[in-house]
Amino acid sequence: MKFFTALTLSSIFAGASAFSAVAPNVGNTEPVNKSLKGIDSNEDVFDPTGGDNSALIRNNNDEVWVPQRARPRRNRKNATMRGMVRENIVTPSNFIYPLFIHEEDYNTAIPSMPGCERHSLENMLKEVGEAYNVGVKTFVLFPKVPDELKTNLGQEAYNPEGIVPRALRLIKAAYPDSIVCTDVALDPYSDQGHDGVVENGKILNDVTINQLCKQAVCQAKSGSDVVAPSDMMDGRVGAIRDALDSEGFTDVSILSYTAKYASAYYGPFRDALDSHPGFGDKKTYQQDPANGREALIEAALDAAEGADMLMVKPGMPYLDIIRRLKDATPLPVAAYHVSGEYAMIKAACEKGWLNEKDVVMETLTCFKRAGADIILTYYAKQAAQWIEQDGLY
Repeated sequence: MKFFTALTLSSIFAGASAFSAVAPNVGNTEPVNKSLKGIDSNEDVFDPTGGDNSALIRNNNDEVWVPQRARPRRNRKNATMRGMVRENIVTPSNFIYPLFIHEEDYNTAIPSMPGCERHSLENMLKEVGEAYNVGVKTFVLFPKVPDELKTNLGQEAYNPEGIVPRALRLIKAAYPDSIVCTDVALDPYSDQGHDGVVENGKILNDVTINQLCKQAVCQAKSGSDVVAPSDMMDGRVGAIRDALDSEGFTDVSILSYTAKYASAYYGPFRDALDSHPGFGDKKTYQQDPANGREALIEAALDAAEGADMLMVKPGMPYLDIIRRLKDATPLPVAAYHVSGEYAMIKAACEKGWLNEKDVVMETLTCFKRAGADIILTYYAKQAAQWIEQDGLY
């Protein structure tokens, strides 16, 4: 700054200061002498256009010039141009909206997930309607099951009068064109807090799949459009496909949690369902966060067994896995923007450290850029409202 004269400083900033009272976001409106000659009072200041090996030269108008034909900024010069060349666009049709439900006749806030609640079935319908009206038409249900109904074998998972079958029937009756997905796993129904049947501290693979097949068929009978096995048992996609097909549900899709990692980002979700593991962790069946190639093995198996869509969970920390699956399979790829990611954004925004709308829309766009066709996000309704307000959809 010491090289600038008072006159030069005032000429640079006076126009901007005067204009800021009217349009503070426009910036300097005074013409800039693009020759940049005479702006420095100190003759020893380096001149990028001087010498035999100058960094810049001067054009025919004697203006400083970088002789470069390719200028990517030309495609970013205004909002209309940016919109025309935008590679990835997020719309409400990309979203699946996760909804927590319980048997109570009132809603319960989830402290670790501000803005999310366990819904009564009546309010669940209200929430579905509000989301539907802004373009979100696909939902996935997660139940908070009363402790007295939980068992090691998870029999409540296939009770035709259980909370999920009843919720399915309500939504499909009120919104027949909606798509309702259902979680296939035993953890909400297990007194052990695990995704499968437990014996001597071990999660039994094949016994668990037997129960999952019952659960999937029960959900299909109640109106589920898409069953989503999240348990990570080996061979469960093929068994569920055969079970559905044998009962005539050939049109029910399978959205497989193909690359579900044993992640530390699931804590708030487990708070919402009161489904924390009763012992140990889930590392013997969920994937190791250190592994990437392993996801390709899972994807190949799930595709061969009849999966219609493949999911990566969590989302943001695993964008590389989303990309790998997108490159490896022609099947649609889903990303789950999980509870821990949601909670971190909420916390930072409540502190005033981030702009919520901007960071959420950037996050959702990142999923699309990485290769996700489908995004499960607790922000689905709010993001759809922002998209509508901004005239983007």
